[in-house]
Amino acid sequence: MATTDLSASSGRFPTGRMAFPHRDLTGIGQLQRHEILYLLDQAEQWVALNRQSAKHSDLLAGLTIINAFFENSTRTLLSFEIAGKRLGADVVNMHAAQSSVKKGETLIDTAITLNAMRADAIVIRHGSSGATGLIADKVDCPVLNAGDGSHEHPTQALLDALTLRHALAERGEGTEDFTGLKVVICGDILHSRVARSNILCLTALGADVRVCAPPALMPDGIEAMGVRAFYRFDEALDGADVVMMLRLQSERMSGQFIPSAREYRHLYGLTRERLALARPDALVMHPGPMNRGVEIDSEVADMVGRSLITRQVEMGVAIRMACLDILTREARGLEGWA
Repeated sequence: MATTDLSASSGRFPTGRMAFPHRDLTGIGQLQRHEILYLLDQAEQWVALNRQSAKHSDLLAGLTIINAFFENSTRTLLSFEIAGKRLGADVVNMHAAQSSVKKGETLIDTAITLNAMRADAIVIRHGSSGATGLIADKVDCPVLNAGDGSHEHPTQALLDALTLRHALAERGEGTEDFTGLKVVICGDILHSRVARSNILCLTALGADVRVCAPPALMPDGIEAMGVRAFYRFDEALDGADVVMMLRLQSERMSGQFIPSAREYRHLYGLTRERLALARPDALVMHPGPMNRGVEIDSEVADMVGRSLITRQVEMGVAIRMACLDILTREARGLEGWA
């Protein structure tokens, strides 16, 4: 299956490289609204491919993609690996426990080593904010941020937007963007790169975003990102169209941020009763992994027709295929991109 640049015939976007002029994807913050929409539109062909029995394209045949994960991951690593392989690329996974960083090698030296292997794209996950940007400055190929510290996780926000777009379209509510859509993001906002990227993405697409967290887990000055902050979950849920739950990022916490998991569930857990405070057809999302019985109850997470959690996983592969396609177009000599 050959790639289709959906902007070419629609006229909705600038043509060629001007549709997406970035070499790397290190954050949603670097993107304009039309660039976000371009990525979402380009992912649609891969949603269609992934729903066929034969899920393979030779688009990236001969290219090598390195997934360098300095943090543990299941969903994101597998999703990028499947995305690369379905596009026909040679995919190599580098796990933190197997890397020379464990032996004292600096991140810059690791980047130089990866660059010497002449990869065509490098996907990075790292525990330090800004690490992907640092590596991008040291290598000659495109870099995709698969999560850096508490900074950003751009492909997660993009897959969430694609998931929402599909769900709303199925209800007959689909539009180009999310103008007027009321989205609540609840949980550990302070440490969540998913929250930050989703705020940037959803607000750029016109959504009314509310964030809710205990005071100790709410970043100072969060309103500057164009959101409304709530400390009472019940108030935040009033009239919500979408409820996105986040897990407690205990691995990034030093000190006591909440009294107990039981108390946290009582105040901020999404139960069936609490979900009833939102719109009757409100959609439920979670980037995973879930802590069932803490931030979300199983009967809500598995709610047919309302929960989009497994759909998010499906859309993740399509979005990452789109990102790999677009960022390697120059290497492939695609007209207008080389």
